[in-house]
Amino acid sequence: MPLTKHAVLKIAYRELRRMTSRPLYVLSMVIAPLFCYIFFTSLMKEGLPENLPAGVVDADNSSVSRNILRNLDAYQQTGFIRQYSNFAEARNAMQKGQIYGFFYIPKGLEHDASNQNQPLISIYTNGSYLIPSSLLYRDMKTMATMASAAVGRQVLLAKGAGMDQAMGFLQPIQIDMHALGNPMLNYSVYLTNTLLPAILALMVLMITCFSIHTELKDGTAREWLDMADGDILRAVSGKLLPQTALFILMAAIYLILLYGILGFPHNNGIWPMALAAVMLILASQGFAVFIASAIPSLRWSLSLCTLWGVLSIPISGFSFPVMGMPPVLRALSWLFPLRHYFLIYVDQALNGVPFMCSAWFYVALLGFMIMPLLDIWLLKRTAYKYTYLP
Repeated sequence: MPLTKHAVLKIAYRELRRMTSRPLYVLSMVIAPLFCYIFFTSLMKEGLPENLPAGVVDADNSSVSRNILRNLDAYQQTGFIRQYSNFAEARNAMQKGQIYGFFYIPKGLEHDASNQNQPLISIYTNGSYLIPSSLLYRDMKTMATMASAAVGRQVLLAKGAGMDQAMGFLQPIQIDMHALGNPMLNYSVYLTNTLLPAILALMVLMITCFSIHTELKDGTAREWLDMADGDILRAVSGKLLPQTALFILMAAIYLILLYGILGFPHNNGIWPMALAAVMLILASQGFAVFIASAIPSLRWSLSLCTLWGVLSIPISGFSFPVMGMPPVLRALSWLFPLRHYFLIYVDQALNGVPFMCSAWFYVALLGFMIMPLLDIWLLKRTAYKYTYLP
């Protein structure tokens, strides 16, 4: 056992020297993740986009229409930058990207509403910009509904109904809504909590695969294995040891940033997420070693690991629910370590469910960690026979 530990440490020291001799390692393992941490957290520091540029066409120019526009401009996400004289002018501005949408109030709104002729208010948004158009549509639709209710209330009051009777007629059922898990409705809470570990996992996949295949490409694989007395598990463990330590440090930075500095929800404390972050790193390394052992080509194995890491972002379920995907994609989503990390985050950080409810997802990450046992002997054979494929 002491000899084994000594060999692993010697290989780890050798790998540390290789890492410091190539700027690519520092760029991929430290600079790129830190840049992404700062970029994404600062990009969404407000939680939600504010003052999205919108326009308005007020063909009625009445007290009712002006009151609608004043109330709509009070919304935090909506910022009216200009009032257009006609529909064509507003549509042209939206097509040029000057505004994300506009509110069209037809002529005769006040007169038709007072006579219960159901005037039509139109909302136009640019669907090419999903989030801005969705937020604008929500605000405009809410304001249009409130305007309709306000006009209806005035009509009922004019007919002699009391305020309670009018409100009871317009809103017979009151809805009390509470957002669970993310009560601030902060986009950054669910975006950065998955994007940051996804970026780190992508770097783990790429660096692990690259570091193994450069041994084969540079012809140093035999020297590497001889330092471990031909034990491929010992050789891989020593190689990945300094990388693992540095990646865990980078994971600790984003955990402190998200849950310590930014104060994002972590209802079960930070330790379940810290364990999940460490296991995500080890799982990504295990998957990368599995691919590197199966495909003796730097180009193909690195491409597959990169593709797997990039695909894990949309298929993990944080941007589009997995239950809404086709059955094939739903089944395929379980083959991505990030999917299990995301489910742990939802259970432990957002919902605060008992730890054992997430045990299966930790076990799944453990399964990725031991994947190399299936084919790591192929890596040893490739190293000794020098059958590297460029």
